[in-house]
Amino acid sequence: MINELLLQFAQWMEAQEYSQMLVAGYYSYSWLEATHVLTLMVSIGSLFIIDLRMLGLIMPDVSASTIAARLHKPMIIGFAIMFATGALLVYAKPVETIQSLWFRIKMFLLLLAFINALIFNARLKAADGSWDMDPVAPKAIRIGAMISLTLWCGVVTLGRYIPYDWVDCTNTNNTTILWAAGCVEQLNAL
Repeated sequence: MINELLLQFAQWMEAQEYSQMLVAGYYSYSWLEATHVLTLMVSIGSLFIIDLRMLGLIMPDVSASTIAARLHKPMIIGFAIMFATGALLVYAKPVETIQSLWFRIKMFLLLLAFINALIFNARLKAADGSWDMDPVAPKAIRIGAMISLTLWCGVVTLGRYIPYDWVDCTNTNNTTILWAAGCVEQLNAL
């Protein structure tokens, strides 16, 4: 049922004039994708520096709070632009994207990364700051940093798989993959 609703919504979006304009424009889709990737580098790069500092792998002589404070604004701006351009990329090719197994897994990992960020920030604020100059953060914060690095590596990797989707609705007859990718028409034909 959820797959049918998602497909109907994607078909409605694809019929919109602006959706078609984004794909039909000579440079619009390419610029949108390039902006998405460039802001991904800014936001994820900033996040990785913070996570690697918490793990004690880089800049152990700089306080963790200083690094986090200096990178917070560019990271948030990068994430905002990245999410906006990502939404426009979905809007430009909604049916193709909604029926991508990689896109669906990426969205799940993004949700987990968001939850991890909330927990990570809460733990960071709850810490008394006595470890700020320690080369390695406390264990709970290190675990959050490792989870963050793992999830974001997965998000980036799956994002790169989306345009080269070899597991799409027309290339498989596996009912589990068809269901997971939201291939409603192919499932109904089986």
